[in-house]
Amino acid sequence: MIIGVPKEVKSDEYRVAMLPVGVQELTRRGHQVLIQSGAGVGSGLPDDEYATNGAEIVPSADEVFANADLIVKVKEPMAEEWPMLRSGQIVFTYFHLAASRELTQALVETGIIAVAYETLEGSKGDLPLLTPMSEVAGRMSVQEGAKYLERPQEGRGILLGGVPGVAPAHIVILGGGIVGKNAAQIAAGFQADVVILDINVDRLRYLEDIMPPNVNTLFSDRHNLEEQLERADLVIGSVLVPGGRTPQLVTAEDLKRMKPGSVIIDVAVDQGGCVETSRPTTHSNPTYIIDDVVHYCVANMPGAVGRTSTYALCNVTFPYVAMIADGALQKKAGLSRAMKTAINIWEGKLTNKTVAEEFDIHHVDLSDV
Repeated sequence: MIIGVPKEVKSDEYRVAMLPVGVQELTRRGHQVLIQSGAGVGSGLPDDEYATNGAEIVPSADEVFANADLIVKVKEPMAEEWPMLRSGQIVFTYFHLAASRELTQALVETGIIAVAYETLEGSKGDLPLLTPMSEVAGRMSVQEGAKYLERPQEGRGILLGGVPGVAPAHIVILGGGIVGKNAAQIAAGFQADVVILDINVDRLRYLEDIMPPNVNTLFSDRHNLEEQLERADLVIGSVLVPGGRTPQLVTAEDLKRMKPGSVIIDVAVDQGGCVETSRPTTHSNPTYIIDDVVHYCVANMPGAVGRTSTYALCNVTFPYVAMIADGALQKKAGLSRAMKTAINIWEGKLTNKTVAEEFDIHHVDLSDV
């Protein structure tokens, strides 16, 4: 099979979808790998490292898309890439279809097979390809929150850990999953006052057991949420519905409860966001202010730390890249659970029921395809 790795074109995206060692393994298996020139530069991986390991370096994305049977990316295909996709081509990347009807419909029309990192389930029902980027985003959310709480960034002028005689920042984390857990651990290390809200009591018990004393847990109901928003200096949105749109927990009206200069980091914005006033931003222009509340809604947070993120991502994606390259999708009657859950679109047919329900459009069960 011919595997293609184009350079990412999303704003301020510095990750790349394959490491040189991945190229070496694929070529050893008899596959051909095309790497667009400069694809790895943002992660500190020059072309010659790929070439040394067996890749063919090609000058343009056009050449990658035109020749590859399997496209491996980091972020969803952007509008300028849609015309380069072709029917029957396999694309393996983060899609986050529930956040965009336009993207969903455009990809259905291309006839590709869309295999999504974010919906691929492991043997225990976990999301192994989403986890490492959730870990990165959770940890980044606290350092970004600390920065935007500074007065020059139009925040409240709060130091997360305070100092002797001055109270620390109050940080509210919505959702106790991978993002929330990692955010809480870093925030706790800053000596902030941290509260995690979640609707899963068993998860709250687990978090209560592993977190230090400055992290507390609360059941997420409307009264607790309203009380915490009034106290919050920093709110981190980390709610996830696998493959679906994130529920909006914080309304536009709720912003009036918050302190002027408080900060919202909506990590869930790539799935629609858990704050009604969230809209995707970029690393170049990351924030905006509504009702005196600073909103940071960068949709590809891990892209800013490309070196760390690329290695963390490729460590978990490569085994599945190799499986697809070796023909895992050809065994239609015996697809593994991982592949079944990862396929969102099959040659012009939307197979992700959650996305179809979000946009009220027709979907086809994968078994019928």
